[in-house]
Parts: sequence; C-alpha cells; structure tokens
Amino acid sequence: MTREELIKYFNSKSYTPSTITGLAQRTNSNVEELKKLLEDLEEEGFIYRTRSGKWHKVKENEMIGVIKFTRSGKKAFVTSSSGREASVEIANTMWALNGDKVLVEIMKNEDDIPSGRVVKILERSLNRIVGVYKSQWTNFGYLIPDDPRIIYEFRVYFKDSIDVKDGDKVVARITRYPDSNAEGTVEIVEKIGRADLPQSDLPSVIEKYNLPKPGEFPKSVIKAIKKLPDDVEEKDIEGRKDFRGKHVFTIDGEDAKDFDDAVSIEKLPNGNYLLGVHIADVSNYVKEGDPIDIEAFKRGTSVYLIDTVIPMLPFKLSNDLCSLVEGKDRLTVSAEMEIDEYGRILKKQFSKSVIRSVKRLTYTKVTKLLEDPDEEIENEIGFIRKDLEMMRDLAHTIKTSRLGRGSIEFASDEVKVIVDENGYVKDIVLRKQNIAEMMIEEFMISANESVAELFDRIGFPFIYRIHGKPDVETIAELSEYLRAIGIKFKITENIQPIMLQRILEQIKGHPLEMVIQRLLVRSMKKAVYSETNVGHFGLASLNYTHFTSPIRRYPDLMVHRLLKIYIERGKFSSEDVERYSKILPSIAKHSSEREIIADQAERDLISMKKIEYAQNHIGEVFDVVVTGVTDFGLFVEIPDKAISGLIHISTLNDYYIHDEKFNTLTGTHGKTFKIGDKLKAKIISADKIKGMIDFVLEDENGKGREGKNDQKVKKNRRAG
Repeated sequence: MTREELIKYFNSKSYTPSTITGLAQRTNSNVEELKKLLEDLEEEGFIYRTRSGKWHKVKENEMIGVIKFTRSGKKAFVTSSSGREASVEIANTMWALNGDKVLVEIMKNEDDIPSGRVVKILERSLNRIVGVYKSQWTNFGYLIPDDPRIIYEFRVYFKDSIDVKDGDKVVARITRYPDSNAEGTVEIVEKIGRADLPQSDLPSVIEKYNLPKPGEFPKSVIKAIKKLPDDVEEKDIEGRKDFRGKHVFTIDGEDAKDFDDAVSIEKLPNGNYLLGVHIADVSNYVKEGDPIDIEAFKRGTSVYLIDTVIPMLPFKLSNDLCSLVEGKDRLTVSAEMEIDEYGRILKKQFSKSVIRSVKRLTYTKVTKLLEDPDEEIENEIGFIRKDLEMMRDLAHTIKTSRLGRGSIEFASDEVKVIVDENGYVKDIVLRKQNIAEMMIEEFMISANESVAELFDRIGFPFIYRIHGKPDVETIAELSEYLRAIGIKFKITENIQPIMLQRILEQIKGHPLEMVIQRLLVRSMKKAVYSETNVGHFGLASLNYTHFTSPIRRYPDLMVHRLLKIYIERGKFSSEDVERYSKILPSIAKHSSEREIIADQAERDLISMKKIEYAQNHIGEVFDVVVTGVTDFGLFVEIPDKAISGLIHISTLNDYYIHDEKFNTLTGTHGKTFKIGDKLKAKIISADKIKGMIDFVLEDENGKGREGKNDQKVKKNRRAG
C-alpha cells in the first residue's frame, strides 16, 4: 500500500479506528511496511494512536503537538511538528504535564494565535520528578516539583517511599498521573539532600533534565575508548597538509581543558591576510555507528554546569587525543581563508591537516600582551606578538564588515558564578568580552560561514545553523516596552537585522541595556539546526553552520564528516545524497532538542546560585533598576549581578494606581514608578524552593519598608 492510498483510506467514510493488525487485514498490506507509513503520518500530525492501539484521523479542527507551560504556570502552548501553535488556558489542559504529547481541539482564533483545549493526552513525557518533600500528616506528604512548569503537587504516601524529612530534595517516580478523579501520586526513590544546601543543586539539575552523571559512560563506550591509540599515529598523518612548521596556537579560557580550535595567520604578498582555522579532527576517531558515536549523538552536546562539565565525548578524546595541546602533533580539519582589507573572504580552501600548537594561550594573557604588556608576558608569549597584532587588526576589520551588513551585536549578559571548594557561592560577576575573545569569535564565525557557503553552493545535504526572522507580533510587544522608556522604534512588515542593531545602538549605556537585550533575544526565534538553509537572521548571514566545536557539539562532528567527503573525493555519490538526505533531518532535530535541554539546565543551576547569593546578602542594600511594573509591584534587577526580584506593592508607603498602558505605578501623593527607574532596595528574602527573591525599597533615611501596607491596588485601564 502506498502513502497516498493509505491517506485516501483514512479520509474515506468507511474508515473506522483500527489497530495496525486490523488495518493490515483490511488493506491487504504488509504489517512492517504499514507500520513505517503509519509512523510517518503520525509524525506529521495526520493521525494518532490511542492507548488501545487504534489509529484515528486528526479532524480538521484538531491538532497534535507537545504542550509547554510558561514558567509562571498560568498558560500553556501546544506546538505541532510542523510549527503550528495554539494557546491553551490552564482550565483546558485536561491534567496534562509539561512536555506531554496531546490532541488539541481548536476553538477560536485570537490575535492570529489559535486557542484550543486538550481533548486527549496521547503520550506522557515524564515518569520521574525532582522536587522538595513537604510533610502533611502522619501517613502522607506532598512533592513540590522543582520545575514551575509542572503545575501540580503530587501526594506521597509513607508506605510507598524511602525515609525522607520535610525540606528534603528528592527524586520520585510517578505512580499515578493527576486527573479529574484524583490527585497525582509519586513514590520517592532517591534522596538528594537538603533543599537549602548548595550541594543539592547540581544533582537536582542533573536529575531534573535526566543528564548523564559527570564522567560516566556506558560500558560499550569505555571498551571502545580503550581500543583507541594513546597518541597520533604516523599512518593517520599521511596525505594531510602539514602545518607543523607554522605558528599555529590555541587561545581559550583559563579553565579550559578541551582545545578544539587553533588559529594561524600570515600576510600575503598582495597585502591580504591568510587566516587559518584548524579544528580537531574528531571524526578520525569517532566513526559513524560505533558505540562512541551513538552515545555522542544521544547526548548531543556537552553541558557546562558552572564548575562541572558533562562531556559529549570521553575525556581521552576531549581532553587528550583530540585536544590541540601545546607541543603535540594533532589531526585537524583546516579552513584557510584569504581576506582583504575590507573583511571580504576572497578565497577559501579546506584540507585534512596536522598541526603542532606552538603555545597554549589564554584570553587574559593575549589581552595583556596587546593592551598592557609587561616584561613577564613579553618573555612568555612575545615571540608571537606579530601574529597576534595581525589577528587583532584582521578581527576588527571582519567585525566592522559584519556589523555593516546588519549583524546584531549583543553585549554579553552572561554571569560567572564563583564558588568555593564546597560549592558555596562566593560572588557573581558579569562576563565582559575582551579583545582576545572577540578575535576568536570573529574567526570562528568566518570559518562557519565559509563551510556553509560551500555546501549551499554545491547543493549537497547538510546541517545548517539557521535563525529565522522574528514575528511582527513579538517585535510589536517589544516596541511597546521600548516606548514606555522613551525609545521609539518603527515596526515594518519586512524586519531586517540592521533595524534591531539600531535599537542596541540607542540603548548603549542605558540602565536597562541588558534587560532590553534579553527582551530582544526573546522576541526573536531561537537558532536551531536544520537540513534546510534559510540563513541566519541575527548574523545577517545567508549561510551559516557549526563547524568549529566537534568535541562538544554533535552537529559539528557531522559537518566534519560531510566536509571530509568533499575534501577526499571532490564530489558526492548518489548513495551519499540518498543516505544523508534521510538521516540529517532527524540529527538536526535531535541536536536542537538536546541544545535546548543543556541551555535550560545551565540556566537553572545559575538561577539557584543567584538565589543562594541573595540568601547570603539578606538585609543588604543594592542599586537596582526597575525592569517591569505590574499591579502587584515592581520587578527590579541588580545590574552588575543580573539578579532579579520583586518589590511587592504592599511594602510601598502609599496607595498606588497601576497604568497598564504606560507601565507605571502612581501613588496618591504623586510618587510614580516606571520602567528604567534607578532605586536602592534591600533584599529581605530569597527562597530556592519557590525560586523567588524579594526586595523592599530603601527610603531616604536608609530604612526598608517591609510590609507596611497591605493595600489593594487600583487599576486604571486607559484607552488607546
């Protein structure tokens, strides 16, 4: 039976929901062939299967997708595999949990976003939950999930669980999902530790996102690793372009241990630069389909949890055999680019290569040499000063060219969490990009674009890093926020990256610069991996990929495999085209999903440490800026820590009217609070379990205003 015939049968009036066996009998089809067709149609959202095993056709007013709750837990959205989206009010979620696969009935359209209600839960995404145990009575208690997107608490019966105490962080197995007849129940299977102790943070995040334990790999991977050589072998060097006689070196952070990119530079007789970007040839050791490759695909990416790394590859590869360590021969894949005085790449050449890094440099040392050299730094790395000065000049040229085409340049709002040997937070500081980091970033972007441009030109199946245009509606919301702080931004249907770059230029030095940047990032679509090239909006790039980090990202490893086919053969066979056309879409999708999980895990742990920092500074006063105004108070942020919290309206010394249009709170005595206001506020509480930090406004006399006014705010909804 063909796909078209099966679709026609599902659309016929004679079709009644049937199992795969029944369908095979009625259509005289082979069960295995039919199974593949059904799975494809299910993936496309055309049909679904109930718990009884019967297949149903999705009606015109229905859609299948994954439900995702907002972090506030007040709303949910269902997104189909095709990208179709519907908003769902909590009352209409039918006891679904975050991540469940559901069938939604579309009810109406509002603001171009379909609204719907869940009519069936098709597949549960969770069977374990991490949370805090709260005792209730003598024979039971409740589990409060760590994830605020899980909006239900689960009952815990003592007889079904290990011995735990009130306030313990635990891992629990779901024994009953909540429904209209009864609340959900769980069985506690593991005690992590006390919820308020920092030692519980890392294991909580690892359990919450089902991440591998740091340093642990399956036995099959360990066995495969033992078969790898301890060093580069001569047979692997044969036929490679030899860069060992050139100044090739790595530049990384002080704490880095896996060095997967090295650079080189020289000035050509015609005045142009020849930039070399040399990337560890991981694919020489990790072959498609072997145990190491299977596990790397499963993980998708390395996860960086403050001072702990959960690597994609075992340390023998990531920190040794594939790490471009100083003074050792290492196999690489090189991109050589001839770049003119305007930052244009005139020629590019790719090769399998071998390098021997002349020096392991750090961002700090390179910046020191280029901006404030002393005798010590000159003695250590002064022998490559000329190379570094050329790189600095070239990087500035490339960056100027990139910004000129409209690439969006975000200032970094990442924080560095500094912890002691016991995991306690010592400080939180904003990361600032130095000249050395800028150089490497520009060179990596150039290499990524060069590889992507090659594959876009030859038309071979490939994995691109794409970033679509933002929706006009989301940019309109950003425009309203900007208008409230006095920044005008004209919205057009054809949004270009240079328009958003101009916003960033306007807000430089503004108290809300980092906040607006975050809003701008959220208003744009997330960059993902895809087998289809639509360009990269944020970089204003027609072609982009990830080629430069095969040690820590699986898509980069696949890009290397594809590029090496081109290097070795100069063309691709019909079998290559057919094979990669089939496997790349699923690799791209899975890699995007794993990246999202890694990002969420990293953010969660940092959020915990921010709350811990606040707990250590309760009673202290900070300079804050108002980032949001609501009818229940002011959201504020400590700018140099990126720590956010709430000044509740009940702590303000007046009755306030909330103006929704202009985002202000105005008191009866004339005091007005608005977005962008600089205030002094004191931390009065910080709760890791609830994920909340509370401030009070510090008055002119240096006194906080805790709980002086349990007022009911008046709302003023002005027209317009």
